[in-house]
Amino acid sequence: MASAGGKEATLRTFAGAVALVTGGASGIGAAIGRELARRGAHVALADRDGEDARAEAARITAAGGQAEGATLDVRDAVAVDALVADVLARHARLDYLFNNAGIGVGGEVRDLTLEDWREAVEVNLMGVVHGVQATWPRMIGQGFGHVVNTASMAAFLATALAAPYGATKSAVLGLSRALRIEGAVHGLRVSVLCPGVIRTPILEGGGRHGRVRNFLDPGIQKALWERAQPMDADVFAHRALDDVAKNRAVIVHPAWWRVLRLLSAFAPSFMDALARRELAKIRALRGA
Repeated sequence: MASAGGKEATLRTFAGAVALVTGGASGIGAAIGRELARRGAHVALADRDGEDARAEAARITAAGGQAEGATLDVRDAVAVDALVADVLARHARLDYLFNNAGIGVGGEVRDLTLEDWREAVEVNLMGVVHGVQATWPRMIGQGFGHVVNTASMAAFLATALAAPYGATKSAVLGLSRALRIEGAVHGLRVSVLCPGVIRTPILEGGGRHGRVRNFLDPGIQKALWERAQPMDADVFAHRALDDVAKNRAVIVHPAWWRVLRLLSAFAPSFMDALARRELAKIRALRGA
């Protein structure tokens, strides 16, 4: 299919595609960038830590892929719009936007500050909104595109001790479902990633820009996460992109977390009881 200007106007999966990945310097974002490059896409990695994003892009290039890195704070709508415009101007297309940048904010609500809430909302939710606002009209104009937002299994569960994280990820899930319906009218695709526990910096206490208030000793916290058998980020990226290629609406890995998703829908009282039990255990470890 060709556009009026003679340029191909169809989504590429993934060879020859152009993809922008926010939060691309580490964790899931970096893993998605590596996997996209392995599949033949040109990848633009954007992150608040621009030097790390450029270093990751350099590693991809050294391995034979095509990548570039950029500094981007997704809280800045003007900067997000400018980067999207720049990528389109230089590559004449944007097949994929991976709205992946996010932070972990946790602790009991009684210990949180308004700044904790604001940063969670500004990064995890408004960062996604800024990406959509910058990309959506342009993808409609080019006649194709796939927006992939990173939410979390936290979107389906009662996230005691991580209320800002759960609240914002629930919002991303809702936004993604609405966009998928609207996008179909214009030939656009929308998917939402809902990872279970993935081995990323968030497991170390929120990531470089996240925070956990008055919680547990980091060693105990890490041991608790290990019980959930974290999936390697590169394995997650490989499986997630397989599902993106199939235009799956909601993408959940590791696969066993899909059972929890079903239980949250059909047995919410049972899941809430489990959450209360876990909260009691953690508060006991803290001596609360």
